[in-house]
Amino acid sequence: MEWWKDAIIYQIYPRSFQDSNGDGIGDIPGIISRLDHLQELGVGAIWLSPVYKSPNADNGYDISDYREINPEYGTMEDMERLIREAKNRNIRIIMDLVINHTSTDHYWFRQSRDRTSEYADYYYWRHGNPDGSLPNNWTGFFGEDCWEFDPQRCEYYLHLFAKSQADLNYHNPAVLEEVKDILRFWLRKGVAGFRCDVINILWKESLESGKKKLALTGSEHYLSLEGTHEILRQLREVLDEYGAFTVGETVFVTPRQARDLCGADRKELDMVFSFEHMECDQYFIKWFKRKFRPKAFFDCLSKWQRELDWNAIYLENHDQPRSIPRFGSAEYWKESGKLLAMLALTLRGTPFIYQGQEIGMMNFDFDRMRQLNDVESKNVERVLRRFHIPRRLRWKIIARTSRDNARTPFQWTGERGAGFTDTRPWLGVNHNCEQINLAQQETDPDSIWSWYKDLAALRGGSEVLRRGAFTPLEANNQVFVYRRELNGEALTIVLNFSGKPAQTAQRGRVLRSNVGRESFDGQLGPWEAVILE
Repeated sequence: MEWWKDAIIYQIYPRSFQDSNGDGIGDIPGIISRLDHLQELGVGAIWLSPVYKSPNADNGYDISDYREINPEYGTMEDMERLIREAKNRNIRIIMDLVINHTSTDHYWFRQSRDRTSEYADYYYWRHGNPDGSLPNNWTGFFGEDCWEFDPQRCEYYLHLFAKSQADLNYHNPAVLEEVKDILRFWLRKGVAGFRCDVINILWKESLESGKKKLALTGSEHYLSLEGTHEILRQLREVLDEYGAFTVGETVFVTPRQARDLCGADRKELDMVFSFEHMECDQYFIKWFKRKFRPKAFFDCLSKWQRELDWNAIYLENHDQPRSIPRFGSAEYWKESGKLLAMLALTLRGTPFIYQGQEIGMMNFDFDRMRQLNDVESKNVERVLRRFHIPRRLRWKIIARTSRDNARTPFQWTGERGAGFTDTRPWLGVNHNCEQINLAQQETDPDSIWSWYKDLAALRGGSEVLRRGAFTPLEANNQVFVYRRELNGEALTIVLNFSGKPAQTAQRGRVLRSNVGRESFDGQLGPWEAVILE
């Protein structure tokens, strides 16, 4: 049963969701205490960012034990209770599966430092070149070289991410068998599936130097190669034993490559997260921003709707800045927040809502580097400093793009600590929590929160919105119009991505309006969004 085609999936970043024990860090009991919030929203599944044991060099994406819970988040008993309590509310749990790399604190890696160990080739170990240079010229995802020398083994190991995240070597069949056992461990506990981290880079075809590029030199040796497809097919055999679901984070994929990863006949993934629509406001890499142009955004969304049968629809996650300041308008915060909600919940595919998106949370309001926690931001700041980029410009680049923009604590109330904690939080709370918080919006029928609930209920009751075909009708640098149609029934979605009035040729009876409109004459106000029958 393809339950995920009818569900809304909600991503929780555990560290920032709800602190239950007063240590300033979100935890699993805190998530359990907020399950009613998710049930009220109409969520069918939770994607849980990593809660495994980890030294937290990358906030859980550096796993030191796949079968243990990070003590900061609770215990395995807490995790099992979360699975049960969620199930009681008809909510499934999707774990974050990080199998491209492990923490260098993992038992496998510690043992692999001994060349005589059975784990010796669980990772990519290489000597440096005779001239003293690194094993190859590859560069990593966090803006640095991706080889680190280990004095115990006297060799370098590969890390495409932080130096404490060593890449696993799938040329060793034992590594894949270990991963299969990890899948079975969690599936037996009742999880519904996995979100698979950077899943299309598992297989390194060779470790030869690559053609030099502005970013990710060497990526031609590991991006979306046949070896990865074979790994995914083998993992699917295990997943199918439990009827489990998978969605893959897939970097730098084209629609054709995405079809190869999630086509029904391929027996690999069910869905993929693509990134192209999130790259419409950047030059080459995300740190170099350009003005957001709605037309390019619309064209990209339409292309993926057309070329992929089923999409993972998202506008925010733990790695991306918040959507309102990025694609919407701070001036028209409520209107543009509601418009983006309508976009996310009316495209063809499974909507993913990131925590805080449903109340219109904004980017952080920090003003200096020392307030940040994100390892990627710190690495990039060092690179920019090395290139003598002025301090003010470095901060401007980091502030617009840092992953910490989406990681500030959930704003449950307008009180100090935002209802997230009653002590100093691990990452600063946005001061706008006094104006933007759930408690205030719960009692306001015109709030972003109320709007998300209404649209989620509308989608849940509409076969057209859940399963209907997508047809683009209009797209310019202001207006995006598309139709969803099934069995002769059609709904037309009209969106004005602008602070200026707009006009469209569309007409129809208003089913939903983000400004309370009851009739529609083709004239759109600033950031207005309507669904027409």
